[in-house]
Amino acid sequence: MAAEKWTMVKALNEALRRSLDENPKTLIMGEDVGRLGGVFRVTDGLHKDFGEERVIDTPLAESGIVGTAIGLALRGYRPVVEIQFDGFVYPAFDQIVTQLAKMHARALGHVKLPVTIRIPFAGGIGAVEHHSESHEAYFAHTAGLKVVAPSNPEDAYWMLRQAVASDDPVVFLEPKRRYWDKAVFDPGTAPAIGLHQARVARPGRDLTLIAYGPMVKVCLEAAEAAAADGLNLEVVDLRSLSPVDFDTLAASVSRTGRAVVVHEAPVFLGMGAELAARITERCFYSLEAPVLRVGGYFAPYPPSRVEDSFLPDLDRVLDAVDRAMAF
Repeated sequence: MAAEKWTMVKALNEALRRSLDENPKTLIMGEDVGRLGGVFRVTDGLHKDFGEERVIDTPLAESGIVGTAIGLALRGYRPVVEIQFDGFVYPAFDQIVTQLAKMHARALGHVKLPVTIRIPFAGGIGAVEHHSESHEAYFAHTAGLKVVAPSNPEDAYWMLRQAVASDDPVVFLEPKRRYWDKAVFDPGTAPAIGLHQARVARPGRDLTLIAYGPMVKVCLEAAEAAAADGLNLEVVDLRSLSPVDFDTLAASVSRTGRAVVVHEAPVFLGMGAELAARITERCFYSLEAPVLRVGGYFAPYPPSRVEDSFLPDLDRVLDAVDRAMAF
């Protein structure tokens, strides 16, 4: 298959199509995923091609959707569940945290639950309340769940295929404001790294920017802007939030001596807190400055007209870079 230019939506759609093709036990479930093709059109055309028994429109009941997926997984199926928007996942939180995450350990490893939960997450699209949440720390904190977040179409394609093929429950976070970003890649070429490996998106020597999902593009833009001032910044795309590829992070920060962690979620008790602590523990004698964090404010997500002031942007990332370099 030749290299093609795809949006992230197209990449996710093709990944689901290939997963349905390859395994007759793979199912897709969710609100409006069938005839409508999903609110972001990620499942467009799949209902027509695979039928209503494999691409299933469900009632508006997230707890029931995930609970049904758990039951199907116990019977040998591989359900791929879509939660329509990030803020709608909370009714299913009990099923995810107290059942899905724990059954493998509860059964001493004899039970596997290959359930993938797709969640469009984070902001940047001017949506109303409950449509722009960044709740990744809740799930990453839960032992038994794998949590991943692609930042580009190529990763979206391969990571979703890898998640669906995994025997572990995977929370698959899709940065909705990157759905329409395009990239050229060859879907016929095997992925270069595994599902839970971080990727150096831009090599550098002066400071490491660490991000995932929607903030990777912002960090790449910050590195480009900093280059004009003579700074050579490395950007690491975390990709997997649980487990975390701390070896790649430690190798990068040990070389650069400085690190800034960037995410949309509030800084307080966010993913950046764990990353900063682990980097400090592993790289203490290499650090030239404290590990700094850039994120959202510790407040409920604001109305869409002012979300640009809430979300981390180029200026806030570059300010943190300047502060780290000043030490």
